[in-house]
Amino acid sequence: MSFFSEFKEFAVKGNVVDLAVGVIIGGAFGKIVDSLVGDVIMPVVSKIFGGLDFSNYFIPLAGQTATTLAEAKKTGAVLAYGSFLTVSLNFIILALIIFLMIQQINRLKREPEAAPAPATPPPTPEDIQLLREIRDSLKR
Repeated sequence: MSFFSEFKEFAVKGNVVDLAVGVIIGGAFGKIVDSLVGDVIMPVVSKIFGGLDFSNYFIPLAGQTATTLAEAKKTGAVLAYGSFLTVSLNFIILALIIFLMIQQINRLKREPEAAPAPATPPPTPEDIQLLREIRDSLKR
């Protein structure tokens, strides 16, 4: 089998196509979660904690005196732990949503337990069978 025919067989298998679709949907879903965290959750958390903005939490490593992360990055190295907190929160929310989705899919996949088959009656003893045959022949 040639290299290209092997590759073609590999690429068109169902699992590879499913994986590609999953990666594309996952990328789009990641953007949705980023927006959810950045535009919905973090403003609420900021309001609860008195106007905190995690995105501007940083430690200057080059002696900067800037007040925003963007300005501090322009003048030197910074440890942007606020961005890390936001990305970590994104990951936790994304992992929770994926867990809930997988849990529901697995619940739907489970088949209900099949009812046990009715018990078959024990075989008729041979002497009873012979007596029935005699009875049936006498009726004729």
